[in-house]
Amino acid sequence: MKLRKVTAASATVLALALSATACGSDSKESGTGTGTDGGGKKITVGIKYDQPGLGLKTPDGKFTGFDVDVAKYVAKELGYDEKDIEFKETKSADRETALARGDVDFIAATYSITDERKQKVDFAGPYLLAHQDLLIRADDNVTKGDDLNGKKLCSVTGSTSAQNVKKDFAPKAQLRQYPTYSQCLGALQSGQVDALTTDDSILAGYAAQEQYKGKFKIAGLKLSNENYGIGVKKGDKEMVDKINAALEKMVQDKSWDAAVKANFGPANYQNERAPEIGNIVK
Repeated sequence: MKLRKVTAASATVLALALSATACGSDSKESGTGTGTDGGGKKITVGIKYDQPGLGLKTPDGKFTGFDVDVAKYVAKELGYDEKDIEFKETKSADRETALARGDVDFIAATYSITDERKQKVDFAGPYLLAHQDLLIRADDNVTKGDDLNGKKLCSVTGSTSAQNVKKDFAPKAQLRQYPTYSQCLGALQSGQVDALTTDDSILAGYAAQEQYKGKFKIAGLKLSNENYGIGVKKGDKEMVDKINAALEKMVQDKSWDAAVKANFGPANYQNERAPEIGNIVK
């Protein structure tokens, strides 16, 4: 059988095709889209933007807080430099949707692990055990829930925290609701209300702000258990395992303790010890 001769024109076309294929391959490998395998790509992390001490975007565009520090540590263990992290505001009502759509790779945003949420997303952790509690003025004393009977109790509009206290501990408490925690803090400072209620970690973050140092304290009643976990897309067991390994390392090398002290220390927050991975405290 005779082989056909390759003409000069055919050789030129073949060479151009091979060159184009090679360039296309290089371009794909150097992409910077969202991913979870490091190598120079970006990773998108959902956080809160408005919770001092946990997840806060400052006026100069920086991100601070315990959740932010945990997210940075985890991302580093996944193979990402800090410059490769894109933080995305993820409000409480949007968390499950953001994970399902792939808007974020994981969420660290005071995300309590509950049976209902586990139907929609998977969780790594927990990485912090918080409790619903009360913030009171530094010179006040509240030792039990029913001490609030007859007193004014503040929480943000739409929150169930104050209603839970009234239902379970102090039925004669007078509820006051404001649009933001900052307004509740102002009312507490001026004496318009007697206590503010939400998770103790959130309360500690607000109390640690420079303008409030020494003015408030956490009552320490531990009215509920809130196991903060890192949310990932449902079914992504590989990601859960990698994040759990990162959280365990963060505790072992004392970075977890350093983050707690840096973010909550000024409020004298009596935090629980770092929780055991997979141990949900009811």
